[in-house]
Amino acid sequence: MSTTRQHPPGGLGREPDGTGTASAAPADRQWRTLSLRDASGIVPTARDFARQALHDWGWLPATGADRRAAAEDVLLVVSELVTNACLHAGGPEEIRLGHSPKALRVEVVDAGAGQPAPRTPHRAGRPGGHGMFIVQRLCLDWGVTRTPDTPGKTVWAELAAPPA
Repeated sequence: MSTTRQHPPGGLGREPDGTGTASAAPADRQWRTLSLRDASGIVPTARDFARQALHDWGWLPATGADRRAAAEDVLLVVSELVTNACLHAGGPEEIRLGHSPKALRVEVVDAGAGQPAPRTPHRAGRPGGHGMFIVQRLCLDWGVTRTPDTPGKTVWAELAAPPA
């Protein structure tokens, strides 16, 4: 699991000059985007947006324990990334969800300059500081994408699609 990943042109994430699609691979990825700039109740709004996307993409209603767990993991990761942007980056500007048959990608865009990282060592009994640890544990991979000469960043995470 990575904490930062600079993707090569044509890889995951936007091109360094800001052109191109949010993800060049896989080509069959479907995207949903929601602006959070003027939203109130940002975390519940982001969760509701994700829940509706999961419903539209057939993850919900869950038909079994594995599908239910996969959907709950997505909603938890959305909550953690959006909350992290609220607490440490002045609030999220946008959330994007990308779905393909094998994975779901969550992207949270903010204007902050900070670098998210799991607290090391992780202390389960200590309040706070668990968000990125949870993301790291639940996701196939995660990282941060920055566009040169542009403030802010995109924090992204990818989760495996549930078994069919």
